[in-house]
Amino acid sequence: MLDVLGMDAVAESVYRGMLAHPQDGVKALCGRLALSEGEVRAALDRLNELALVRPSAEDSQHLHAVSPQLGMEMLLARQQAELAAQQQRVEESRAAAARLLSEFADGEEGGPEAGVQYLHGLDAIRDHLVEMNSEVREEFLTFAPGGPQTAANMRSSRTLNQRLLERGVRMCTIYLDSIRNDQATVEHAQWLASRGGQVRTVPSLPNRMIIWDRKAAIVAADSDDTAAGATVLRAQGLVTSLCALFETFWQAAEPLDANPPSANSDELTPQQSEVLRLLALGHTDETVAKRLGVSSRTARRISTTLMHHLGARSRFQAGVHAAQRGLVAP
Repeated sequence: MLDVLGMDAVAESVYRGMLAHPQDGVKALCGRLALSEGEVRAALDRLNELALVRPSAEDSQHLHAVSPQLGMEMLLARQQAELAAQQQRVEESRAAAARLLSEFADGEEGGPEAGVQYLHGLDAIRDHLVEMNSEVREEFLTFAPGGPQTAANMRSSRTLNQRLLERGVRMCTIYLDSIRNDQATVEHAQWLASRGGQVRTVPSLPNRMIIWDRKAAIVAADSDDTAAGATVLRAQGLVTSLCALFETFWQAAEPLDANPPSANSDELTPQQSEVLRLLALGHTDETVAKRLGVSSRTARRISTTLMHHLGARSRFQAGVHAAQRGLVAP
């Protein structure tokens, strides 16, 4: 019955037996459940992996089965963490698909005609954005990762953004939460909002991306070096998928003028939750820093604080503990 939660039939029977007869040892469980000692010990190992049994506080040689309520909550939290990881892999796969298409377009003639065009370097990207500006009629959606924006980027985009907003184009921009600590970027975002643009923030973003009128998109070819080049996509199926990705992040994002949640002993900020999720996936502090748009030193400080908060000995263990406690939401 509990196989949907990752527990096989033998492990489930041993868990039920321990709950019904807390004083039973391995031999007693073997006799009561008609199982071999090897089967019981393998089941106990599996239950230990699922955190459903632990050494008894009264007798360290005896295993204690956690209560069904706590046990089921931990199994559900584990599945939620796996779902979150799967969702993240899908999102990263979409970005990887865009990069693959850019490589294909780079080596093929007639790329634009096939719905894919590659732009080399920052100057080519900015020139294309100027040309594209006249095409936009209804909507302009943007992922703006990297944390605080450079003065050059904000300066080059302001004139184009103002033209779009004056034409009544719906403009939605998602920045990282870390921009809230950079006054220049906050002022730029507030400038957008004051002219009718909508601005929200999230803990992390998969890549730099712009979608216009749900007909075309431009995606950075390298998420670690967004100035290196970009892919212009007009294939409708791929653009539709990128629009769905944007909507997923937009619904989870916080408006710029919203007060960011504060952490207390029982609650984590969205940024801390994202760090835990990334740590649970095995990412390093350096990768976490890039995804959050903060310095490596800041990422290490957040990780260390979370490890202490969760009583974990490693960063990966902190992520696992968070998933078991239901602190990492899908």
